[in-house]
Amino acid sequence: MNPTPSQTVGPFYGYALPIPRGGDLAEGGIVVHGHVYDGAGEPVPDALLEFWQADPSGSLAGAPGTLRRDQVSGALLGRSGVGFTGFGRVATDADGGWALRTLPPGNGYISVCVFARGLLHHLYTRIYFVPDAFLGSLPPERGRTLVPVEERAGVYRFDIHLQGDEETVFLDFG
Repeated sequence: MNPTPSQTVGPFYGYALPIPRGGDLAEGGIVVHGHVYDGAGEPVPDALLEFWQADPSGSLAGAPGTLRRDQVSGALLGRSGVGFTGFGRVATDADGGWALRTLPPGNGYISVCVFARGLLHHLYTRIYFVPDAFLGSLPPERGRTLVPVEERAGVYRFDIHLQGDEETVFLDFG
């Protein structure tokens, strides 16, 4: 039997996938923001980004609660505001922009999954705050695509380029 062929994964994220306050993992920590760009350098206004990260101690356990639902209507409520889940989901705005408010990751990076129109499969990358062996193994011009620019204390910019000269390094976990 032949496998079912891949199909593009969007753009229909605005209906059911965004989480209310999905980029607000924690208050009083850091802000990471940026834009998603296509191969022509144009913003992607309908991408969806998922983030996973360790807490400041380096634990990946996370607390439950990101996808809480109203017991009566079933509507998505979002976070409880109490436990740090380590998970976020953010849709890009009309200019391809996104923002994440979180705690510094104790393991040195935040994992990112990119869903966007035209992609047959989602893409994985990382935002590195602390260099590690993997980052050091890349040519410097490629490694820099995984390192955010600190704009001021606690505020970082990380743009994701899907293709082109500035293409972000994407990881293959297959």
